[in-house]
Amino acid sequence: MQIPAKADYAIRALLTLAASENSVSAEHLAQQQELPAKFLGNVLSDLRRGGLVSSHRGPEGGFRLARDPDAIMIADILRVMSGPLAGVRGMRPEMLHYRGEATHLQDVWIAVRATLREVLEHVTLGQVLRGDLPEAITRFSSNRDAWTTRHI
Repeated sequence: MQIPAKADYAIRALLTLAASENSVSAEHLAQQQELPAKFLGNVLSDLRRGGLVSSHRGPEGGFRLARDPDAIMIADILRVMSGPLAGVRGMRPEMLHYRGEATHLQDVWIAVRATLREVLEHVTLGQVLRGDLPEAITRFSSNRDAWTTRHI
């Protein structure tokens, strides 16, 4: 699974908003996280349409989280920014049908989605901000092998 820059930027911007008690300008978010301001503007628009941030104009304006950070799952953010967590050729895994030698490939794609859900639907923005990660995360990230890139 590739996490697109758009989703990474969204999570980083939301973490900055979660840490702030006040509205934050797009420029400040871009500066804090070293993000391209123009691209971040598009990201914030998507987050607003997705119901994760609200925006206000004026001298006290800017962006705020639309919900408590402990109510925003990382999976919610990824779905707003990129669509379904696991798709195959743009289709949901349960919609696929394979024949012959590939008959059981659908089971693999379903398992991939279930594993992504196990991690991404069990960690909130607030937990990431506090470093209070649930066991669904730490059991994978504490494995030394998880930190090693594999090549063919």
